[in-house]
Amino acid sequence: MNEFFRKFATKAAEAMGSSWSFLMATAIIVVWALTGPLFHFSDTWQLVINTSTTIITFLMVFLIQKAQNKESVAVQLKLNELVAAHEFASNRLVDVENMSEEELKIIQKYYSKLKLHTQKEESLQQSHSIDEADEQHQLKKDIEKDIINRVQGKSC
Repeated sequence: MNEFFRKFATKAAEAMGSSWSFLMATAIIVVWALTGPLFHFSDTWQLVINTSTTIITFLMVFLIQKAQNKESVAVQLKLNELVAAHEFASNRLVDVENMSEEELKIIQKYYSKLKLHTQKEESLQQSHSIDEADEQHQLKKDIEKDIINRVQGKSC
């Protein structure tokens, strides 16, 4: 049953997203509008289009959501693979979509910190993981302290 629904949802979402389905929907609306004078623009005439569009919209929400969920999982898996495969990437981001909001906020703080570190870089082409940026920042601080100590030691 689940496999059938998956295939059906995928095919239906593809079909409903096609140019032909848009043209067909437009044609239905035009035919409905043209029949207005024939039915004296009655409440029943209006109810037909309102009910039809409501039912179709209601069903399409579920079909589109099913197709979108599958696509979202596929994209997340591809991103996880890229993160896991890159030697300088932070593996904290693998499976990030399943983290709690608190965990996401912690990682967001790391990236805010990374942004501050990288803004001080001379080259815009450099890329760092969170840990590497912290290490490089600390190394720069240590070198700066060492230089200051040497300068102060020589000037005294």
